[in-house]
Amino acid sequence: MVTRARAQLERVDPGQAAALLDGGGGVVVDIRPHANRLAEGEIPGAVIVERIVLEWRLDPAGDHRLPGLTTETPVVIVCNEGYASSLAAADARGLGLRRATDLIGGFRAWKAEGLPVVPGGSSAIP
Repeated sequence: MVTRARAQLERVDPGQAAALLDGGGGVVVDIRPHANRLAEGEIPGAVIVERIVLEWRLDPAGDHRLPGLTTETPVVIVCNEGYASSLAAADARGLGLRRATDLIGGFRAWKAEGLPVVPGGSSAIP
């Protein structure tokens, strides 16, 4: 399933995801559970949307979508190591987010690259 999901994605590395955040042209979505974010930290500027509600929040035509989200919004989904995020990004593309992808290596790759991390524990967007 992961191989099939990744075949439709143009996955990004931590530097590319950081550039997207810095440029303000897209959104990084952290789908990790609260316990992981609390233990390891969070990416500053990432939107917290736990996996259980992801489709509601990333449906560009849905009433509960993230503010400003369109079919053309670049979206990078982040999990711990880049496996669950590949599946979630494929699901997001199925919802119509043509530029949805995921972070190679996940949050742990971001942190290993020395990119900014803030203390975790933020509340997910309802």
